[in-house]
Order: sequence, then C-alpha cells, then structure tokens
Amino acid sequence: MSRQRLRCKICGNDFNPLKPTKFSDIKISGSRWLILIKLFELSISARKASVEMNMSYKTTLKAFHLLRKAIAEELSKYDEILKGEIELDESYFGGKRKGKRGRGAAGKTIVFGILERGGKVSVKIVKNVTAETLMKETVKKVRRGSIVYTDKWKGYDSLMFSGYKHLNIDHRYKFKEGKVFINGVEGFWSFAKERLIKYHGISRHKFILYLKEMEWRYNNRNEDLFEMLVYYMLGRNDLRMTKTSLSYNK
Repeated sequence: MSRQRLRCKICGNDFNPLKPTKFSDIKISGSRWLILIKLFELSISARKASVEMNMSYKTTLKAFHLLRKAIAEELSKYDEILKGEIELDESYFGGKRKGKRGRGAAGKTIVFGILERGGKVSVKIVKNVTAETLMKETVKKVRRGSIVYTDKWKGYDSLMFSGYKHLNIDHRYKFKEGKVFINGVEGFWSFAKERLIKYHGISRHKFILYLKEMEWRYNNRNEDLFEMLVYYMLGRNDLRMTKTSLSYNK
C-alpha cells in the first residue's frame, strides 16, 4: 500500500512492520535506512554520509545517533565477567592541550580499560585513577584468581590483596618482559583514537556513545556488523523476520 504500509490479507487492517522499532524514529524508507547502516558500518562520518545520500545533515546525524544508542543499549544488557589473563590500563581522551600529558592531564576524559587476552575489552569513563576507583571497577569486571598485568602505576598495587595475581612492567625501561606487557589494551587505545580523531571534537555528554561504539567495533571486528546493527534497531533476533520487514519497506 502507499506510505510504506502493508494490508493484512485476512483482516484487512493496514500496518507498518517497522513502526514498533527504532527505525520509525526517522521517517525514511527501509532501503535508505539500510544504506545509512552500511555507511555507518564503514565508519563514514554523518556529514559525508549526508552528501552521499543527498539527505539533510540533521537527519543523517540523528540516524547515526540512534545507531550508537542502540549499540550502547545492547551492550548494557550483558555484564560479562572477564577472566584468565587480563590487562589493565587507563587512557586520556580529548583534544591537544598545552601542559602535562598522560596521568594528571587537565581537561581530559579518563577512560579505564580492561582487556581479556584472546577475548574482549571493556571500557569505562572514570573520575580519577586512584587505587579506590581502579579496584572498584576491576572487582566488578574481573574474576578473582585471574592474572592481571599492568604498568607500574601505584593505583594497581592493591590488586595482590584483592584476590588477583598481579604482574607489572615498568615502561621507563621496557615495554615487554616475557608475558608481562599491556600491548593488547594499548592496541585498543590506538584503535579507538585513530577512529575518533576524524570527528574533530565530540561533546562530553555524547562521548560515552562514541566510546561504547569503539568497544563494540573492537570486540566484533571479525563479525558482520551490518547484520548486528539491523538486529539492534529492530529489537529482534530472527534473521528471517529482519529481512522480511525491511524488504517490505523499500
């Protein structure tokens, strides 16, 4: 029928299969939504996507915001405990500023990262890097008995008293000694910053959505991100239903 509606052959009622989903938050066709999702998957900026789609920047930006919200909501459903060999580190996000770099840098957003070797990474924005803060986040996400690798920051000294085997490396002299290194989590910092830098500034209240997007991209870098995004937007796990709903809304 017109205006992206379907009509039930049995009862004769009209309906839109995408109405109860996140797709209905923007009034564009299913096919245009799919193209936007593909551009988002390819890490195309909202401004460039708006040009590619001949669509207003405001609409494209809203669509990408909805996708990031859907990712964050999906991640919040799972509170996976990391175990085994674990790397901990903090990083500072924000534009280049004069003054101190690294720990203690002013005006930066502090992000605490936990990486399970051979597994996933989990990131959290924290207010500071005190032992109290770092231990609180570690205990919530890391199974006791795990082997935890860090640098020499004093905030990690309490790990050995919290049920973990703690091994550290002094970056003033070397970055690796046998299995003692944090190259994995540092690799995630590079992964995230290389992608975030192209946005030329992200507001503080939206930064968490971009950060969680980076966590999701890193953890699913060998998966079909396009299909996953469609599932999140539909709020369904049935691939057949996903394809049927979108094909009716071309």
